[in-house]
Amino acid sequence: MPEILDHARTQVLDGGIGLDEAGVLAVLRLPDEDVPAALQLAHEVRMRWCGPEVEVEGIVSLKTGGCPEDCHFCSQSGLFASPVRSVWLDIPSLVEAAKQTAASGATEFCIVAAVRGPDERLMKQMRDGVAAIKAEVDIQVAASLGMLSQAQVDDLVEMGVHRYNHNLETCRSHFPNVVTTHSWEERWETLSMVRASGMEVCCGGILGLGETIEQRAEFAAQLAELDPHEVPLNFLNPRPGTPLGDQPVVEARDALRAIAAFRLAMPRTILRYAGGREITLGDLGTRDGLLGGINAVIVGNYLTTLGRPATDDLALLDDLKMPVKALSATL
Repeated sequence: MPEILDHARTQVLDGGIGLDEAGVLAVLRLPDEDVPAALQLAHEVRMRWCGPEVEVEGIVSLKTGGCPEDCHFCSQSGLFASPVRSVWLDIPSLVEAAKQTAASGATEFCIVAAVRGPDERLMKQMRDGVAAIKAEVDIQVAASLGMLSQAQVDDLVEMGVHRYNHNLETCRSHFPNVVTTHSWEERWETLSMVRASGMEVCCGGILGLGETIEQRAEFAAQLAELDPHEVPLNFLNPRPGTPLGDQPVVEARDALRAIAAFRLAMPRTILRYAGGREITLGDLGTRDGLLGGINAVIVGNYLTTLGRPATDDLALLDDLKMPVKALSATL
């Protein structure tokens, strides 16, 4: 077994202490023949420090498209010639989406808006929407509304939003190549306020944005420093009309290396399959990732791209004898 995996077995599996940036980089550089061993170790780490349960989540877009930011991967930016146009979802539609999500077996429902940060109209829509969902659906409500002020953080806590998603997207050194209309530090500031508020922090990113292997390791280390409750791991699904529309898709073996490496960097974190896994990994790779450190999935469709049917993912979890995490007021 490679030296880095022997080291990880002692430090991460036995001690519960994640690999540092150099250790993550060593895992990302493993030759193909050692990737199965890395995935097996990552699975053992996940089972020891997180347990066998898998958290299932559905997401819905409250406001789609028309975003003023220039995130180069995103078809919801109003600055690019992509086919997505600005749409708002009304409250009854939001409640219906939450009901459908709960019916799929999910315990988490995330309301997402394509904005730099919420204005008062959006915050009112959130207040009304969260109240309506809580009155009719037994499900946890999370939110992803961009960068927040302290007052907005406080409002979300008062509404009963228990988890906030705000992705760093990529490492600090690569971020200016991906977004120019705001900084990595601004995102970090929002995440710091969310953590201090008592809401759970959900923060991940996208692999395949043109970052180097070294920058991928940097990103894992920065996420580990933040210590989020959950890390959604996306793989770029290039969108027509965006600056990264012609970017090659991450190779399946590299995606699996990353899954193992991120698990070994963050042994106790919920590591969630998010966008792009279908195009990057397919059905077989999806199974490999669930046996290689992943312990949460987004079911159904994503914001602007199609996902796997929820029934397929739930059947796979059943086949792998991985129980779906029960709904809990505290998670």
